[in-house]
This record gives sequence, structure tokens and C-alpha cells, in this order.
Amino acid sequence: MTKIQISLNSIDKVKAFVNTIATFDTDFDLVSGRYVIDAKSIMGIFSLDLSKPIELAIHSEDDVDSILKALEPYTI
Repeated sequence: MTKIQISLNSIDKVKAFVNTIATFDTDFDLVSGRYVIDAKSIMGIFSLDLSKPIELAIHSEDDVDSILKALEPYTI
């Protein structure tokens, strides 16, 4: 599992982020404080405090480099 910090500080960024990770066949979780939600769930993302950086947990050992490359616009 790989963990990175991301920023989703606008509605357009959230939509683009979900569309990006939906192309990968792996599980992603967003962790904000004590809340853990499925990163592919737009409704779940909007339940988090988006004014702060969020931790993204990538549950994959394969394709991590290509996933990180695709997520560069959102990483901090």
C-alpha cells in the first residue's frame, strides 16, 4: 500500500480526480482525520473537509508508478 497527500480544493478537481482513478482497477481510500471513505465515491469525497490536504491510500503493488504519474496534478 502506498500513501500520498493530495489536495482537492475545488469541485472541478474532485470530478477530475474521480474520473482519473476510475480508470484504474484497484482500491483507493481517502483518510481525513478518523474518516475513511472510498476515493471513487464523489458523494463520499464531498463529506470530507476539503480545505485541508487529504491522505490517499493506494491499495496496489502493481502499476503504482503509473498511478502516481496520473495523480501528479493533485499531489502536494
